Amino acid sequence: MSNPFTVHLITWHDGEPLLRAIRDKVFIQEQNVSAELEWDGLDNSCHHALALSTNGEAIGCGRITPKGHIGRVAVLPEWRRKHIGTAILELLVDYAREQGYPKVELNAQEHAIELYKKFGFEAKGKTFMDANIPHRKMTLILKDRSES
Repeated sequence: MSNPFTVHLITWHDGEPLLRAIRDKVFIQEQNVSAELEWDGLDNSCHHALALSTNGEAIGCGRITPKGHIGRVAVLPEWRRKHIGTAILELLVDYAREQGYPKVELNAQEHAIELYKKFGFEAKGKTFMDANIPHRKMTLILKDRSES
């Protein structure tokens, strides 16, 4: 069975309204992250993953900075547990690998650590608070697929 969604790599310029809508709903409304923290000024320099349902509805997103930091991974509540977050993460990690990044890093909300571990990310350091949400730093050393 094929997925009821697709995931595309896009620029902020091409996807801003859709990306904003998802992040506003998930981070600002649902998780009470302040707008000042969410809109950090980095989006123009990032590559973004955008998940769309088969009818074109924006349902999930994520981004990677030029330094290989993955973040802002969000899936609308009604679309969770359908492997959308996994597909977003796969696309961003594949992009980093294609660009020759030696590693990628992220700050995982504690509830999502197990998802990232399935990709080979390793937790580093102690839990810290970001936007009043517990997080852990995680790192994935990248290898060419041919080395796997």
